[in-house]
Amino acid sequence: MSSATSQTQGLLHFRLSLNQLFAIGTLKVREIVPYTRLTALPHSHQYVLGSASLRGQTISVIDMAAAVGYRPIAEEELESCSIIITDVSRQTVGFLVRGIEKITECRWRDIDPPPSSLGKDAFVTGVTRVDDKLVQLLDIEKLIASVFPDDEDRVRVSVSLPDQAILAQLKILLVDDSATARKQLASALDSIEIDYQMASDGATAFKMMQQAAAQGKPVDVLVSDIEMPGLDGYELTFEVRSDPGVADAYIILHTSLSSEISVDRASQVGADEALTKFDAGELIDAMLRGAERVSDDETRVSLAKKTGILEGMF
Repeated sequence: MSSATSQTQGLLHFRLSLNQLFAIGTLKVREIVPYTRLTALPHSHQYVLGSASLRGQTISVIDMAAAVGYRPIAEEELESCSIIITDVSRQTVGFLVRGIEKITECRWRDIDPPPSSLGKDAFVTGVTRVDDKLVQLLDIEKLIASVFPDDEDRVRVSVSLPDQAILAQLKILLVDDSATARKQLASALDSIEIDYQMASDGATAFKMMQQAAAQGKPVDVLVSDIEMPGLDGYELTFEVRSDPGVADAYIILHTSLSSEISVDRASQVGADEALTKFDAGELIDAMLRGAERVSDDETRVSLAKKTGILEGMF
């Protein structure tokens, strides 16, 4: 596999309780700061402890332990806590945690989907083992959405009838390990009555694409998250581009990461576009660009076939 896809991902380990380790990808982390006195925010969510002013920016700080179902952080614990400042899906949010452990490197192939025993409401997207200890990867998107619900304008969109007709002809596959992200994607396409298929991991998505191609109905547009257990978005893109049966799909990597690094790597592995979640209008515009490319490809194939027929007549 190309070195462009096999690079390791940084994981920041931290504690919300005495026994369980949690982690998030380091590309989602802007910085880590010691606890600082917070300013109360009237009428805020019960898990929002207040706001902190960092480098001229006012940032809401969430008690992560309480938000995911653990014992809330008590006042006498605050001085020993840290705040993880995240940059996810165009939002900068701070999370108060009981302790920072370390940063490790891990391939997404070494991360397993969460066990079904955790239930569909768990804030976990994957599990792995580091130094023989179980580490749960938190679904930051779902966590943020539970505290700051989506604005309907972000997940709903309107299109012209001609554009809707164009999109309706596409075979679209959406891939994301986050239940919150899948709901956002579904709401965007449902709002304009466009059909789609959905997968929660890269390996399943790749199999679906191969099966569709074998049935003569290949996927036209693939929209995939980047950070996923098992086959991540970069590796999925590489696999798709390496398989002649599915390689012509228009690939949009749709990520909560705001880093330019993610965009550069997306281009390296063969993605057509990389978008930061979540703006329904931007996503639909990208799909329309994909439709234009698909149409151009079909025209070239048709012309090639016609040329071959004409040449055979002379």
